[in-house]
Amino acid sequence: MKLALLFPGQGSQRVGMGAELATNFTAARHAFEEADEALGFALSRLCFEGPEEQLRLTSNTQPAMVAVAIAAHRALAAEVALEVELGAGHSMGEYSALVAAEALDFASAMRAVRERGRLMQEACPPGQGTMAALIGLEPAVVDEICRELSVGGQIVVPANLNAPGQIVVAGHTAAVRRAIELAKERGGAMAVELKVSGPFHSPLMASARAGMEKMLDGLAVGPLRFGVIANVIAAVNTDPARVKPLLLEQITAPVRWGESMGVVARHGITEALEFGCGKVLAGMMRRIDRNIKVRPVEDLASLKAAVTALAAG
Repeated sequence: MKLALLFPGQGSQRVGMGAELATNFTAARHAFEEADEALGFALSRLCFEGPEEQLRLTSNTQPAMVAVAIAAHRALAAEVALEVELGAGHSMGEYSALVAAEALDFASAMRAVRERGRLMQEACPPGQGTMAALIGLEPAVVDEICRELSVGGQIVVPANLNAPGQIVVAGHTAAVRRAIELAKERGGAMAVELKVSGPFHSPLMASARAGMEKMLDGLAVGPLRFGVIANVIAAVNTDPARVKPLLLEQITAPVRWGESMGVVARHGITEALEFGCGKVLAGMMRRIDRNIKVRPVEDLASLKAAVTALAAG
């Protein structure tokens, strides 16, 4: 069995995530303890108990998602041997993939994504930028809409190229809302503004990218135990020297997820595990390549099911 490990990004968080894993698996509990110590506050309690409005803050959501993903990964790895071909993470999920590949120290990655979230949260004043999901349009049509609306100091750009017919755009609020109207006029099946705190993966995150340079300068990167597909190039990276430049670039560049999962398919991988909260990546994979089965690892039942499947080969 060729196996890929997948790690979600911001957006699928919920209060209670990771609690069942921490209760039932020592490795998961220790991961949350390490995360709390690295950040100097009880991130675990925020994951387990909320409040939801605090968990939704980007500066909290990003480290919370990494903590839950790594807790799930460590819990599974303690139960069954993982022979991994590739890893990938959606947006900040790439940090989780790099921790799983042992390129990044977990505690250091937690501090980095906490700062990343803070900088991204502050990069664009509230109300000035947003994102929208455009469903059922070809990339060329979305590109055309973005070009038409990026005038007069306003910008809107493709931000998440998630799957065929599923593209997220980001930019100034007025331009994004006009993009929603144009998408519907030009045959889109659905277009909806997302509940996010900023226009992520767009040029409006330039100040966050600049701020992250210092944080990433101090981040140690070791050899990768397995290749990690980088969001911004949709290609496998095994070079430690490229990790930090790629992480920096992804702040303002689009997430090329559909292409990245095409890389997974071309490597002959038919089984993947999604660590953390929710089944967002599994849903995307059904639109990208139904030959690749994605199993969630987010609670006791799903972890046990993954152990059984992996043990069976």
